[in-house]
Amino acid sequence: MSVTGDFAKALEIGRPPNIKQLFPHSHALLVSGKVIDRALQAKGGAMTMAANGRNIFIIRGALQAAQRADAALIIEIARSEGGAQGYCAVNYWNMARQVDAMCNELGITVPVAIHADHYGIKKIEDLAMARVEIPTIFEAGITSIAIDASHMADDLNLLANIELNALIPSWSGLETEVGEIKGSQGLSTVDDASFLIKGLNAHGICADWIALNNGTTHGMEASSQGIQVELTAEIHKALVPYGTSGAQHGTSGNSSERLRQIAKQTHTTKANVATALQMVSWGVEVNEYGNAILDDSGNLKKVSGEGVTEEMWQQMTSYAESKGWKSGDYKKLNLPFEPRLLGQPRKIRERMAKRVEDFVYTMLMDVFYAGGSATHAREVILEAGSYDLGPKVGMIEDPAQWTRELIIERAKTLVVNNGPQGNFDD
Repeated sequence: MSVTGDFAKALEIGRPPNIKQLFPHSHALLVSGKVIDRALQAKGGAMTMAANGRNIFIIRGALQAAQRADAALIIEIARSEGGAQGYCAVNYWNMARQVDAMCNELGITVPVAIHADHYGIKKIEDLAMARVEIPTIFEAGITSIAIDASHMADDLNLLANIELNALIPSWSGLETEVGEIKGSQGLSTVDDASFLIKGLNAHGICADWIALNNGTTHGMEASSQGIQVELTAEIHKALVPYGTSGAQHGTSGNSSERLRQIAKQTHTTKANVATALQMVSWGVEVNEYGNAILDDSGNLKKVSGEGVTEEMWQQMTSYAESKGWKSGDYKKLNLPFEPRLLGQPRKIRERMAKRVEDFVYTMLMDVFYAGGSATHAREVILEAGSYDLGPKVGMIEDPAQWTRELIIERAKTLVVNNGPQGNFDD
């Protein structure tokens, strides 16, 4: 691959230290998540895909789609999927290596961030493992992270984010989350989102993204109401002084038109797409925005001649039945079946990736409006002259008003919506 001009310069200065150390001779432009966020901000009225790489075919297809669209891209995996006890072969420690290898193989020149999504902290006791583990995932090539302590009370969420920030490189992309994702109940408020972002700011932490509980669901579910666009816009408006963009989770189950509204009417720059890409790669029949279409018995419908072979699909469904898994549990097939999928003929592997590519390309161009954002990303790097873009804003809040004791007291006064308990990590 010939490396010249602005791309060569961006490659020279835009890759973070961990990426340069791991891949000293690479021509893959792996960058901080900050670069992706700033690029979509520069484009305006657009967000890009955070493609959840549950298998290698998803990663390959998403990269090819981004190259076609000249779109900056995020490849991510959640802790539940690719952590120490994950259900995918792709994980926090091998994802950067896979992305780098494929970028070099395919001649991918668009900037790509490697994002550790939903690094979940569900209880205080989880912090001990996080202190050990988070440095290792950056050593393995992660360039952006989402600290998700949203399962805990607001004060504990904020305090966990503050404590763990010491483990995150200052150049890294940073996402935080408020209000565990659980559909149309327990929606986030301006009050609880502002509490989290203001508290971080008082400790010198500028989150690039905040994920809200704005009416989304994850996985196979489809909310009857879907993403609340007006609520999202209202919260984002309140956070403008703190430089925080939106990260939209749970895009499955929401129409393309609703996602277009999120792109155009809010400050969202990152949209997670997970289950849809898994289903598309396997050859499952989906609607225009990636929700699986079920037959009259509630089973997934496989499109003949698409995705995996019919024989492989039979193996997958039989395995799921033997485990008592329903369609929403099919994500657990990723780990045991990755070697079998890699062992399919080249033609089958290529059609799996191609199906993902076409789906992602359409989303990037026609729904997220991300086309051309890769050019903006390279310009962001060149203008900064560095891989480290720094925070969008400085300290606004008074640290003396955000001590541990005052954080705990402040949290008691928040206006919040309490929804049912749940577990929607990915």
